[in-house]
Amino acid sequence: MTSPDPLMDAAAAALFLLLVTGAALLFSSYIHRVFSGGVSAGLPGRIERAVYRFIGTSPEEEEGWRGYTRDLLIFNGIGFTALFALLLLQGVLPLNPQGVGAFDPLTAVNAAVSFVTNTNWQVYSGEVSASYLTQMAGFTVQNFLSAATGICIAIAVMRGLTRRPTDRQGRSIDRTGRSTDRIGNFWVDMTRSVLYILLPLALAAALLLASQGAIQNLDAHVTAGSQTIAMGPVASQVAIKLLGTNGGGFFAANSAHPYENPTPVTNLIEAFLILLVPAALPFTFGRMAGAMRQGWAIYAVMLTIYVAALGGLYAAELAGNPLVGELGVSGISMEGKEVRFGLLGTALFATSTTATSCGAVDAMHDSLTPLGGMVPMLLILLGEVVFGGVGSGFYSIVGFVVVAVFIAGLMIGRTPEFLGKKIEAAEMQMAVVTVLVPGVLVLLLSGIALALPGATGNPGPHGLSEVVYAFASMSNNNGSAFAGLDATGPFYVLAGALAMAVGRFAPAIAMLALAGSMAEKRPVPPGPGTLPAASPVFVAWTVLIILLVGGLTFFPLLAMGPVAEYLMMAGGV
Repeated sequence: MTSPDPLMDAAAAALFLLLVTGAALLFSSYIHRVFSGGVSAGLPGRIERAVYRFIGTSPEEEEGWRGYTRDLLIFNGIGFTALFALLLLQGVLPLNPQGVGAFDPLTAVNAAVSFVTNTNWQVYSGEVSASYLTQMAGFTVQNFLSAATGICIAIAVMRGLTRRPTDRQGRSIDRTGRSTDRIGNFWVDMTRSVLYILLPLALAAALLLASQGAIQNLDAHVTAGSQTIAMGPVASQVAIKLLGTNGGGFFAANSAHPYENPTPVTNLIEAFLILLVPAALPFTFGRMAGAMRQGWAIYAVMLTIYVAALGGLYAAELAGNPLVGELGVSGISMEGKEVRFGLLGTALFATSTTATSCGAVDAMHDSLTPLGGMVPMLLILLGEVVFGGVGSGFYSIVGFVVVAVFIAGLMIGRTPEFLGKKIEAAEMQMAVVTVLVPGVLVLLLSGIALALPGATGNPGPHGLSEVVYAFASMSNNNGSAFAGLDATGPFYVLAGALAMAVGRFAPAIAMLALAGSMAEKRPVPPGPGTLPAASPVFVAWTVLIILLVGGLTFFPLLAMGPVAEYLMMAGGV
């Protein structure tokens, strides 16, 4: 292939991000209307009201954070049980033209936890292990529901931060005029997330991808000579795996497979779909708060780190491997990359999928250069707050914002405030849980894995990177992997399921508790010592806090892994 032009690629990347920003800004207005009850006409509105009658609820019946959390956990527990049972029974169920058998119980536990937590870490090959019924009624359904769960949590957190009490006790007032600390109705939020946001977008995306060559059928696999060509309902699953930042591929090759990602055009479309909803949520928050500058500030934090990561990954891969250059081979290394997409397409997709908690891949991250591979690893280790997953990225970065506000308040000797509400011990505790739990899981489980015989794939620094990347991906609910590690053994299957469950629900519960606490607080007027949370200085401060937390937590692992591997490569080892 021809050598890339960095200036042209930079212009193309800037245009791509401009389109993402514009679309996110417009889409945030729609999301705000959806959760304000302003979108309820026609057939979708009738379906929404029928769902409420069936469940026995209504938008007026809101709950506090404990009730909201209870309903969320019950719903996801039912989802886990249903998917686990489907995986064990798929061999005797219909829509199974290849006659695939049941998942073994350990793999079924891992897969069920993976899809319920929006991780989609896969220790199996989809085209040979899962029936069409499992792909559609199991994985695709959970792709919708796990993404919607993230949106629900994000919206509940927004309500807790932005609601203003008006009664004499300083408690929030709902639309009926009663004093309350309530942050919403999980069943209403779930219904609206799926019905008005994810379903319409996924339908449009599936039709668009199918028009470009992504397959969609229920045919048996086709045999051509000695080769078996997998078939199946691919476009419908790919659409929601991207929109919902799920990432689980229909095929083992994921979005590097031509049936999932046929052309350079679809590669850009898929990267755009990954970023759309996560990028829109900060602006939605700004609209709910009545302060769009606050939404822009959070978006600016995300975009700043994203641009730096994209530039770093592109530069590392453009520089390539000097050892290959010494052999007289010129040009960038395309090993592990798709020639169809080139360097920019690979860097853009890899950055997008690990900045969010998507995990879909169009190249093998294990084949990136040491410093190039460190970029997606670091994006995951930061907590995937650089846009982050659908919903989870927003409420996780709010945890970092609270930490940043608290530290800034300590530095000036003033009780910190955010949106006019004081940040006190309870809120700080919940923010620390959100920020640190995934990192602690990575350190703990990686340490155990490295102490076990034969737990690494490759020797040396690269083997360490593979283990750390695996647990970072699972704990932060990404789902991508360094492909050189065999994670099918009992330890990785069970430890991974634990990491995915705790990494998903511990921060989510902590942020719902924070939202409930903030909803009850009486706003205080800003004073001369109030730190503006929508200023460029605060944006820079929050970026610094995110990088410091990630750096202090993971610098030793990065130094012994990708940095050591780079130094060995540069030294000719």
